[in-house]
Amino acid sequence: MEKVRISKLMSERGLCSRREADSYIERGWVKVDGVVVSELGAKAYPDQVITLERAAQAQQTSRVTILINKPVGYVSGQAEKGYTPAVALIDARSRDANDRSPLRFSRTHLQGLAVAGRLDIDSQGLLVLTQDGRIARQLIGEDSDVDKEYLVRVQGRLDDRGLALLNHGLSLDGKPLRPAQVRWQNDDQLCFILREGKKRQIRRMCELVGLRVLGLKRVRIGRVRLGNLPQGQWRYLRDDERF
Repeated sequence: MEKVRISKLMSERGLCSRREADSYIERGWVKVDGVVVSELGAKAYPDQVITLERAAQAQQTSRVTILINKPVGYVSGQAEKGYTPAVALIDARSRDANDRSPLRFSRTHLQGLAVAGRLDIDSQGLLVLTQDGRIARQLIGEDSDVDKEYLVRVQGRLDDRGLALLNHGLSLDGKPLRPAQVRWQNDDQLCFILREGKKRQIRRMCELVGLRVLGLKRVRIGRVRLGNLPQGQWRYLRDDERF
């Protein structure tokens, strides 16, 4: 059995992200089999017990996750080509009046926010921004199995074969797509449930079967739904909510 970097093991076990792990190790907040580890790059065997000190656990607890109903015209991450990033929507005034979280908005909640599952500039709906590396890994890690649900308004004709291909059988960038769940929501709208998120995946899938996407909205990530969150507004992920 070979040793593995402790930060990698911590990430794989869902304790934190690798970057957070390095920060905790530097501060002496990580123990392997009860012994404090403080050397970056240190390794351990996969069957060893890794624990976090209370200071690290307290820091994780204080980190926030924010849900936004992103409008069309905003980019998910960094500003680009003159477009405004979705994080610019977050301030005290744009917080949903029905947000039941007891947290009081602070500018510190905007620091270190990572996008956990992008939406392209032409799409709207549920967008997750988080300071918590565990949540980011859960939603966008290589082994993530959290599904995402989208309502997609389309133009064009789709026969049974095309619908079957949308569910399973298409490839993008030379690689087969994972099986999806695609069904008609109404006469001109499809419901997509995916467990992966390639760039502009749904739009490209629809093009392959002769459809044009007129509108795309993400309404659910795992067990968390967009619900009645108004467009352009945001709320905190509550302690009782899990993806």
